[in-house]
Amino acid sequence: MKTLYSTAMRVALSLFPLAKGWKGKAGLLVNAQLNFEETLSKLSAWRDSCEHVIWFHCASLGEFEQGRPVLEEYKKLHSDYKVLLTFFSPSGYEVRKNYAGADFICYVPWDVPGRARAFVKAARAEKVVIVKYEFWPNLIHEIKASGAELIGISVILRENQAFFKPWGGYLRDVLFAFDQLFVQNQKTVDLLEKIGYRDYTLAGDTRFDRVIATAKVGEEIQGLSTFLENKKVLVAGSVWPEDMDVLIPFMRNHPEMKFIVAPHDIKSDQIQKWRSMTGGILYSQFDPQSKEQILYIDNVGILSKLYKYGHYAWVGGAYRTGLHNILEPVVFGVPVFFGNKKYKKFQEALDLLELGVAYAIAENLEEVFLQLDPLAIKTKAQTYVRANAGATEKILRYLEPLP
Repeated sequence: MKTLYSTAMRVALSLFPLAKGWKGKAGLLVNAQLNFEETLSKLSAWRDSCEHVIWFHCASLGEFEQGRPVLEEYKKLHSDYKVLLTFFSPSGYEVRKNYAGADFICYVPWDVPGRARAFVKAARAEKVVIVKYEFWPNLIHEIKASGAELIGISVILRENQAFFKPWGGYLRDVLFAFDQLFVQNQKTVDLLEKIGYRDYTLAGDTRFDRVIATAKVGEEIQGLSTFLENKKVLVAGSVWPEDMDVLIPFMRNHPEMKFIVAPHDIKSDQIQKWRSMTGGILYSQFDPQSKEQILYIDNVGILSKLYKYGHYAWVGGAYRTGLHNILEPVVFGVPVFFGNKKYKKFQEALDLLELGVAYAIAENLEEVFLQLDPLAIKTKAQTYVRANAGATEKILRYLEPLP
């Protein structure tokens, strides 16, 4: 299995030069891997100037937000440690490549043995924190072989994953390489017990701590309150075309409301298409005195600041690739809507559906909207968030002892 996996990864890597020049996220990913040697050289030079290094790896932006509370608190406690932050996806790297909380930020190497070995050797991290589910076998093998302490945080596992299949021994070994797994839910605990893994802590999801901290800061966006005119507001975050197919009829039915729409991909042609159907103003051309009904966000990085302005939230992705972060609006106690297809692997979505805080919409938002009890929802939502806080503290207690 190990040989087959590594061969497949080598074959995929050998095809990357053929994809040079691709556009969009695929192109960014390809270019990053083609520039591996340059990244490795810069990493080596940086590492030579550091006394201690802790390495945080995140698949993309969502995982970064899960790892961020631990990263930032650890750095406050250990100023002598430098932080290496890696991403697999351009969706994470491109947004956070200038993040001030880390000291070196780059893409993780494609998971072939030679690259994984070279990267781990260059990084020489004493502690490695992998967020949620980035279980690259060769990379993890090399981290373990280096003697670094390997920790997984906000880990969530499902029964249909290969770790728990009769033929999944090679991948189970990946889990057993971790010195400690901080897991999100009891279901993950049960699955680990089933395969005999005992080095876990049921800690919950660090995103609760992150959204609470963000809500406390409560950053204002200049002029936005003026634009919203004290009207009821729905904030639609990380939306795809399928989400807008449901939202646009709802917008037309509610001229008394205001809407803030933040697309998952900032594509000007797509936004222009929506504007041709709905009207609206772009954030890049924002005028607080505008009487437009809809504000389209055509930049990245401010979504978490927008939810505080909403009385309702729609979170995108569940009709397409998977639900985006619903905790960002839930912390403000608002009803949350999302598509009814790809949300079941997200524990918070299941919890909030059961509580009556969140709603999975097939195609008609209006039917649900008319039956809402916002005051009851606010109480349930904020109670749920408070009850699930504290994962960051549990992880830091484990990480606190220095090597």
